Amino acid sequence: MSRKIVFIVSVVFLLLVFVGGALLYQSEKVQRWGKLIGQNQAVLASLHSPSLGPETAKVHIVEFLDPACETCAAFYPQVKKMMAANPDRIRLSVRHLPLHNGSLEVVKILEASRKQGKYWPTLEAVLANQSRWVSNHTARPEMVWEVLGGVGLNLEQLRADMNSPDVARNLEQDRSDAKALNVTMTPEYFVNGRPLPDFGLAQLQALVRDALQTAYR
Repeated sequence: MSRKIVFIVSVVFLLLVFVGGALLYQSEKVQRWGKLIGQNQAVLASLHSPSLGPETAKVHIVEFLDPACETCAAFYPQVKKMMAANPDRIRLSVRHLPLHNGSLEVVKILEASRKQGKYWPTLEAVLANQSRWVSNHTARPEMVWEVLGGVGLNLEQLRADMNSPDVARNLEQDRSDAKALNVTMTPEYFVNGRPLPDFGLAQLQALVRDALQTAYR
């Protein structure tokens, strides 16, 4: 009988140790996540980035994008759908990370288009016609000019602005912040400072949905 009691007490003790350890691990995990999110938000709070959506939106998606990236072009309409389904609740900011051969010149075009107030239509034209200027994962920036005709840009001014100091400064800031956040591929998303747990459209949608539920409950 005493052995049985000792056995039961031992089992209960081990269960308490296991539960206590699990709770401690979860608490430490939450604290680590909180610290990571805080650090991310500090780096992601860039005033120079092009943003779409109101500043009052409580859900902020930050995307590191390469215009020559096929997945970036495929995901962009999906992000716009999420924004349309949640009007005034989501803001999108884009950071440029040219990783494909030749895409640096295209990023300069995008940055320069901001000086004419045409960033978003330029980005959409570039992504929608990506197959015309990207071949075998290599950008052909000279072909991009052919898809800009309907945007309403002053192309002569655009060429001059591509090499302006503020364009160079913005690109360097994006590269520096990408390095600080350990972003090595595109597209990479952060939602209210939280990175994707693993890559995929469903994972992005879930992260956005969770952020919306937390912010607007």
